[in-house]
Amino acid sequence: MKGAPFVRYVAALISGILLYVLKPDWVVLPLGCLGAGFVLLVWSFARSAGRVIKPIQRKAGIGSLLILLGLGWFITWQRTDSNRPDHISHLTDTLRGYEGVVAAQPEERAKTYRVELEIRRARWAHQDFPNQHKTNNEAWQPLRGRVIIYLDKASQSDSVTPRPVYGEVWLVSGAPRPIDPPLNPDEFNYKRYLSYRNIGYQQYLRPFQRYVLGVDPPNPITNVAASVNRWADSVFTQQVGSRAEYALVNAMILGVRDDLDAEIYRAYSTAGAVHILSVSGLHVGILFQVLTVLLGFLAKGRGGKLVMAGLQLTILWFYALVTGFSPPVLRSAGMFTMVILAQALGRQQQIPNTLGASAFFILCFDPYALFSAGFQLSYLAVAGITAWHAPLYQSITFRNRWANRLWELTAVALVAQLITFPVGVFYFHQFPTYFLLSNPVVIVLSELLLPLAMAALALCWIPYLRDVLGWLLQKTAWLLNESVMQTSQLPGAAWDGLWLSPIALLLIYTLILCGVALLLTRNRVYLWATCLTSVLLAGITLWGDYSQVHQQRLAVHFLPHRTAVSLTSGHRSTLLTDLDSTDSRSFDFYLKNTFGIWGVSSLTLTRMKRASDSTHARQPMPAFYQTPAYTLWVWQGKTLLLVNKLSGRNRWRLPAIVDYLVIRRNALYDWEQLNGRVVARHIIFDDSNKTPLTDRLLAEAKKKGISCYSVRQMGAYLAELE
Repeated sequence: MKGAPFVRYVAALISGILLYVLKPDWVVLPLGCLGAGFVLLVWSFARSAGRVIKPIQRKAGIGSLLILLGLGWFITWQRTDSNRPDHISHLTDTLRGYEGVVAAQPEERAKTYRVELEIRRARWAHQDFPNQHKTNNEAWQPLRGRVIIYLDKASQSDSVTPRPVYGEVWLVSGAPRPIDPPLNPDEFNYKRYLSYRNIGYQQYLRPFQRYVLGVDPPNPITNVAASVNRWADSVFTQQVGSRAEYALVNAMILGVRDDLDAEIYRAYSTAGAVHILSVSGLHVGILFQVLTVLLGFLAKGRGGKLVMAGLQLTILWFYALVTGFSPPVLRSAGMFTMVILAQALGRQQQIPNTLGASAFFILCFDPYALFSAGFQLSYLAVAGITAWHAPLYQSITFRNRWANRLWELTAVALVAQLITFPVGVFYFHQFPTYFLLSNPVVIVLSELLLPLAMAALALCWIPYLRDVLGWLLQKTAWLLNESVMQTSQLPGAAWDGLWLSPIALLLIYTLILCGVALLLTRNRVYLWATCLTSVLLAGITLWGDYSQVHQQRLAVHFLPHRTAVSLTSGHRSTLLTDLDSTDSRSFDFYLKNTFGIWGVSSLTLTRMKRASDSTHARQPMPAFYQTPAYTLWVWQGKTLLLVNKLSGRNRWRLPAIVDYLVIRRNALYDWEQLNGRVVARHIIFDDSNKTPLTDRLLAEAKKKGISCYSVRQMGAYLAELE
């Protein structure tokens, strides 16, 4: 792109990052790119000899892009902790304990604190772990790695464990375990999500399993930001009285959502305003816009631009400090810093180049930010608004000032929603129907709330003024909550159950870009491209729906410590499970994506009978029989037997061969128990069995030549039926 070189640079850097993520072992290719790039650069400089020759300039440009591609690969390799020889993933001995430092702001959950611990050294010698701080330095070795710690709030004395703080050094007993990969079809890949932050292990701790050695923050600047964040939280606690408004201010300003009610969060999600609850580039952009309007009079005087820039930078970076240097805020603050400096120095700026430059430097520092939904949505929104807002806004004019302002906000919402909705649907599987109604209101109220919050923090030392600002802040937060709640309660407020494949996502963006280009240029080429993309998108959509209508599938899902067996026919499915009906969180995390991607629109839950129940029962559905010892299901000509209990006086026996036998609740502890009871073509262990028992039975089955399957070890069991 002419006049925006950083757009090309960041595209080459992103190509190198993607190459490493997809092919981390292809070291020859980035080395070849680096070598070819240097050769082209040297050759072009040697041939130019002070002359400007376009073909040689082109070779130099290609060489630079090849070098950046290779650098992208090597930067990503260098930023991946598991490539270091002292990383915990290379450990072959048993870990007995380790020392680590709290490396991020802890999060408070209902029963635990979620803490990121950065390991410094560990002990795996065959000695007892010290109870206190007495350590044998010869037994400790350097070790690297990040662990998610879930620290139980309840202590032995029945008191609440104090909340950990950034920089605490812990001595931890025991060994963390690797984070499980997704074991159900299309389940959220939590392992990959954390690996982009160099986190690969987790551990649940009781308070007595760790000892606080002291405080040694790994980064003094981050430590200051964490302290300011805690101070700001104490100010908002005093100034904003009600819980709902305090939770909103905490989420928007400090990035802390611990106190946010689940009902309010769902309301914001339904209204299409959930992005306002996370500190992001949107907040920085709103603050920048408000500061530009409020401080615009300074630019008229001599040297006023520099004064205005100084105030803008001070307030923007103070906001970044208050958020605890949240990564999304840091990214946006860096981008707007470039904009402010360019304006102050009178330099002509091009927003695409500014966006490219900020993304380039961010990815050089943290290449895995590329895979953050916040990063993608922020840059897409800003790029779309920059390119398309002006033509859309100028297409309609209003004489009334307030009507014109409302249309301006509506145009921003339209463009931002148009460019971001495919990514939003891809990640969050819903589309807010009334975004045009909620977003202008949310943006206007956010333009009031953010400056009020900054003023409340800056002037909290003035007795009466702080009370007035606190009251205004509380009322603004209440109005924002109330407007979103009312919007979310409208009929059909959200279009749920939307699922996009990566190919469909790519085709939708191609369709959007070609359609907008057609409207702006009236070029016939874009018309044909739009039509072709529409046909392809319609084709894969119809084929996907055809496949879903004709699907017949039996599945034994992975559900931690529970049973979940589904029978799916077309868009209808029946789930046989012992999952508590109130435990929607487990269903949403482990199973919701599976049924969503299968296109299940009607899901029937059937509760299983426990082995302790004493009466036999037949469910009000065909071919289903349940006793305390077993559950027999006949579906599509296939027999499914779920065994709850094999011991006891009542030695039941099934006369026919069953197709699928699911062992649950530790019913089987010896393979001889099946003799004379049941013969099965397929034997599956679900996760309601204890893992050591299942591992032993699998090892014995391998020796005996018995074919069996464990959802804990192998993932969900799927059987496609004809």
